[in-house]
Amino acid sequence: MAANNRRMSGKKGAQVGSGGQRRRGLEGKGPTPPAEMRKGHAKQRAAQAKARRAQGRPQQRRGGGKSSSELVVGRNPVVEALREGVPASTLYVQQFIDNDERVREALQLAAERGGINLMEAPRPELDRMTNGLNHQGLVLQVPPYEYAHPEDLADAAHDAGEDPLIVALDGVTDPRNLGAVVRSVSAFGGHGVVVPERRAAGMTAGAWKTSAGTAARTPVARATNLTRALETYKKAGITVVGLAADGEAELGELEALEGPVVIVVGSEGKGLSRLVGETCDFRVRIPMPGGAESLNAGVAAGIVLYEAARRRG
Repeated sequence: MAANNRRMSGKKGAQVGSGGQRRRGLEGKGPTPPAEMRKGHAKQRAAQAKARRAQGRPQQRRGGGKSSSELVVGRNPVVEALREGVPASTLYVQQFIDNDERVREALQLAAERGGINLMEAPRPELDRMTNGLNHQGLVLQVPPYEYAHPEDLADAAHDAGEDPLIVALDGVTDPRNLGAVVRSVSAFGGHGVVVPERRAAGMTAGAWKTSAGTAARTPVARATNLTRALETYKKAGITVVGLAADGEAELGELEALEGPVVIVVGSEGKGLSRLVGETCDFRVRIPMPGGAESLNAGVAAGIVLYEAARRRG
């Protein structure tokens, strides 16, 4: 009777006389599989996306469009733009202009570079072109910038056998910040910058100047909808990391920087927009012992890109 009571009790665990039949449940499951084989892991998504691309990738996606042409006005701005290698199609020089050092240098730089048309124009024509701005007899025409498509940045990284390292800007409206980010991306081996089509800085002459020439080799892509572009990156196995002052993790703790990643930087005042913040896989904060409330986009991007390059190196 006692034996029957033992068999019918609700107690868990091995029963008397089990003969070791549950020994199999105590055995280990072996070593932890690599990240590429763990379901749902970012590296597994990246490997799967890479395999899909290998089966047949389109030659080239539709580009991100062009900006409008731009005029750089005034002797000092024109000379600085030519010194910094800002793309230019035409240099307009006022007829009978007072020939000083800046005018001579502008003409020399334009001639040395080649491919820049030199046009002489009467003052009323330059006044009309510049809407009455103080052009001082020199006007430089900057051609429209040809933006890449966001997905082309990731494709270029994979073609080079590298994990994508991309920076996306959310609500950054200062072209100088964009130029600084382009410069940092180039310095730390990134693959490009993504900007929204609306309410955001574009590749103006100011952005070109701040990039210190690196914009010539670092592509900038323009997204019609930044949230959708980030979701497409996620489907391709790329981790999306947003910078936020109240982020859940500190930058030094983020292992995702070792793999394919898009770093999203918001504006200095408002930070990330709500939809973009909700799209990010991680929201990360940069520790600032000095107590500063925020960093501008160029500085914040440079810090995270350095950390990513350090981990990958």
